[in-house]
Amino acid sequence: MIEVNIDEKEVRKLFLEELKEHIKKVDAELLFWDTKELTKRTSMSLSTVQKEFFYDPRFPKRKVGGKWYFPAEKTKEFLLSWLDEQV
Repeated sequence: MIEVNIDEKEVRKLFLEELKEHIKKVDAELLFWDTKELTKRTSMSLSTVQKEFFYDPRFPKRKVGGKWYFPAEKTKEFLLSWLDEQV
């Protein structure tokens, strides 16, 4: 008979490390966000985004043709700063 013991805390730790690594890889794949990705990542509607921070001069954005693009890393940095400023 074979008996296997599993340390649940260690399994959870390994799982969370792998998950974080996978999330980093997925995030690294996107250089730019479009409007759809921005609203998805912020969990805000486009009208809320426009009302809250879209017109903030610090918010990184570029319009190419008729479509808005947001550099992923700079946008994340801005959003974290913006959120800290909200009281």
